[in-house]
Amino acid sequence: MTDARTTFSEPRGKRAVDVGLCLLAMPLLLPILGLVALAVRLDSPGPVVFRQQRTGRDGQRFAMFKFRTMVRDAEALKASLAHLNILPPPDFKIPNDPRITRVGRFLRKTSLDELPQVFNVLRGEMSVVGPRPTSFAPSTYSLWHTTRLEVRPGITGRWQITGRNESTFDERLRMDIAYIRSMSIREDLRIIAMTVLSVLHRSGE
Repeated sequence: MTDARTTFSEPRGKRAVDVGLCLLAMPLLLPILGLVALAVRLDSPGPVVFRQQRTGRDGQRFAMFKFRTMVRDAEALKASLAHLNILPPPDFKIPNDPRITRVGRFLRKTSLDELPQVFNVLRGEMSVVGPRPTSFAPSTYSLWHTTRLEVRPGITGRWQITGRNESTFDERLRMDIAYIRSMSIREDLRIIAMTVLSVLHRSGE
């Protein structure tokens, strides 16, 4: 098991690379963000951007931004659908989730729903690459889980490019810890490139 007291420092320049990449991408991202926002607004009633409390670096909670992909009362419907969950807790996923909107299915398939997180990166709450932030509080973590809280959470990460979206939280966390132990700017750039290729492959299916 990993000793949660071991600390890992982010590579020098990682924050600068994060900000630089987001700013360089803005001329391309802003028109896409506008078009997606309009599509979400026209598709179903409710807010365009969904804000959910997530657990970040050092266990700090923050509001993570995503384009809304579900109906407005999705959280209230979750309990009635719990028996269809195909993943072990704390994860929740059901096949053909009826709460997902028509536009939402497209956004999830193409990962466009994640684009507003560039603003979380600019605010210093997230990194482009890192462990995905969980929705549950750090008090629910096992001791060895807390290693992932040593760094900023990311928009993408090592397990996202493996295609192992059905893996358990513990399996994904082991991949996160392996990433944290070997963090480098070069590895981040590799993961970003693989993420882009993975998204393009999924959108072309």
